[in-house]
Amino acid sequence: MGRLGQKLYLRKDVVVEPLIDRWYAWSHLIAPATAARNVVRRHIPIMESYIADPEAHASACASPRLMGGPFMNYGSDRTGEIAALREETVARRSALLEFSAAIDSLSTQLLKAARGESLEPIYRSIPRPLGGMLELAYGLDNRASFRLLEPLLYRSSCYQPDAQSLMLRRIDSDHRPFIFSTPRLDEADAIHCRAAFASERVDAIFRLRTQPATISEITDLFGLPESGHEMLASLLTHEAPRRPSRYDGPGVRWRYFGHATVLVESRGCAILTDPVVAYPIAGADARFTIDDLPERLDFVLLTHGHQDHLVLETLLALRDRIDTIVVPANNGGALEDPSLALILRACGFARVVELAEFGELPLESGAITALPFMGEHCDLNIRSKSAYLVRMGAHSLMFAADSRNLEPDLYSRIHDLTGDIGTLFLGMECDGAPLNWIYGPLFTDAIGRAANQSRRANGSDYAGAIAMIDRIRCRQAYVYAMGMEPWLQFISSIRYDAESLPIIESDRLIRAARERGLIAERLFGRGEVVLV
Repeated sequence: MGRLGQKLYLRKDVVVEPLIDRWYAWSHLIAPATAARNVVRRHIPIMESYIADPEAHASACASPRLMGGPFMNYGSDRTGEIAALREETVARRSALLEFSAAIDSLSTQLLKAARGESLEPIYRSIPRPLGGMLELAYGLDNRASFRLLEPLLYRSSCYQPDAQSLMLRRIDSDHRPFIFSTPRLDEADAIHCRAAFASERVDAIFRLRTQPATISEITDLFGLPESGHEMLASLLTHEAPRRPSRYDGPGVRWRYFGHATVLVESRGCAILTDPVVAYPIAGADARFTIDDLPERLDFVLLTHGHQDHLVLETLLALRDRIDTIVVPANNGGALEDPSLALILRACGFARVVELAEFGELPLESGAITALPFMGEHCDLNIRSKSAYLVRMGAHSLMFAADSRNLEPDLYSRIHDLTGDIGTLFLGMECDGAPLNWIYGPLFTDAIGRAANQSRRANGSDYAGAIAMIDRIRCRQAYVYAMGMEPWLQFISSIRYDAESLPIIESDRLIRAARERGLIAERLFGRGEVVLV
């Protein structure tokens, strides 16, 4: 591996994927209750289906139409490894399996026994894995439900950091297997490193991108046997990264990094929204990468917890740079609405601030305000979603993410409070995934076909988007968060063409906005605007 005194960096084209029991880590695999449901109702069924018929999975993965489905992206030669992973999961995650079974049992019990009378007797028969972990309550319709005491779950056997690890490998394309359906098995060109996400070891690995270390220090960090040293050497380089200076120009500059990731900078503040940052790929110049981010990010704003907006892979890589992460407040214990603040704190992020609707954080020359975010969550009662209004000096920018304009009067009321908003960023993925795609594992009853197809994770269509523009009276409108960038497809599974409804609807919006005299564009890849 060269001289022991040499100092080397981690290469820019090395992907570092955070994993949980070999599955790509996203918010519902961190939160203990949703993790339990996903292990039982997503991971184990997919593994068992693959073991039973690997050829069917290979055939399905070859079809673009089935991209994003529950099909493992491996040939038939990996059945032994998947069988071993299934057995290891069942053996090591017994607490999660028992917790999930207890949720099913309690739900059935409430349906049968809770008929409007006191719930107190039911506490004596709560399944043991849930004992002391929840509160029972009626709604005003006299239907009983439970509220998880979520902080306790992170202090129980249901939260298991020993499942967490990193997988490192070099890439020469943006292709990666879809995260919901394909666990990451050992590969000849990859290093698998067990490490809890909150550990200093994880920070030390990501720090190698900007701070070099000697070969002996790096080999000690990874704890690899000598047989792995050659592979490790292929991930290292003498080349130092670029160190971009903080924006020092007039007014406010924003840069589009892809999907819902926008860097907003003034001379005194840097704010990044929903970070998911591309890796440099040979021949692909139309992208910003992590080297284009400043060395300090004052705020990171997360709009919601879906896998394409809360991307732990990017957040862990930026942890040393982030001062404060801002997240929406949640329902406080609903199974379907895990706390984003608890998730991030469990992963080692020290400063996480929750904002309820219309809550504010002051800036030196403005404020960050949380605004209501309707829709895109399949009609579930989820509060962990927020649009944000960023005011910097004379400029105002609203990041609406995947908000669907279900009630246009909302934006008239917002305008009454905010006045005209200068720049709007709005997602228009109006042909979203069905209910079961993200939330299916959480349900205790089967989801009917009509409900599954009608309750979709839709962003705004043309009618809703143009009504929002008219009500908030913005001067610039940008369609973003469409999942179109090639480096996001392993998370979003989206591939549009000219006939796709989101393209048709967003094209129509851009024409109508321009007819109103506004600046309007659908963002893709990268972009930059200076507001003076």
